Amino acid sequence: MNIWTVANQKGGVGKTTTAVTLGGLLAQQGERVLLVDTDPHASLSYYFGIDSETLDISIYDVFTQPAKYTGQALLDLLCLTKVKGLMVLPATMALATLDRKMGMESGKGLILKKALASIQRQFDYVIIDCPPILGVSMVNALACSSRIIVPVQTEHLALKGLDRMMRTLKIMRRTMPDSIPISIIATMFDRRVNATIHAYTRLTENYPEELWRGFIPVDTKFRDASVAQVPASLFAPKCRGVFAYQKFLKDIANEG
Repeated sequence: MNIWTVANQKGGVGKTTTAVTLGGLLAQQGERVLLVDTDPHASLSYYFGIDSETLDISIYDVFTQPAKYTGQALLDLLCLTKVKGLMVLPATMALATLDRKMGMESGKGLILKKALASIQRQFDYVIIDCPPILGVSMVNALACSSRIIVPVQTEHLALKGLDRMMRTLKIMRRTMPDSIPISIIATMFDRRVNATIHAYTRLTENYPEELWRGFIPVDTKFRDASVAQVPASLFAPKCRGVFAYQKFLKDIANEG
């Protein structure tokens, strides 16, 4: 089972769009995909029409009652989507209290890894959407990753956030295998804007090994797809944004 963590310590850079679009593309290829929402804002859950405020149980319960929610009990938490082969482990606002509740407890960084291991036969890919803050949920997501994907908006302030995220990953590397690849994806790229071109040039200079040598363009179809509650790959399969994510998947597949 491949576990991809989509993370950045800055909000609004395209994390949820990246997770949903990649998940949709993989499901369309016949893969069994689980999207995991670890953000208290529950944007990924809401994307698929899952109202987090009405849920009795969610991923919060996986963190707080890890012995209970494994195997079939964990599968029972999952929500169906309109896409065949694509399921969601939803989030709730209760996650906002997780750091206060568990932050000082030792040995809590592998809860999600152990939970996902108990259902690894049911899925080919797990894609985890992280909150824009380093805490219990992000540490758990990074600890179980087989690939880390870092979307970054091509603008100056987002580059500062990326620097902070990369420093975090450098610290996390001490407890993670060095072989886990990191893929930085430039998002919201608009070649008509000089600041965008400058930001992308900075990315190529500062992160030549981690940066995917493509970009995700600005595309209104992503917004329209979220209104329809389906991945853009189903809503507008020929749009330029979807084409870019397809190219990313092909490129990392060619890495072996």
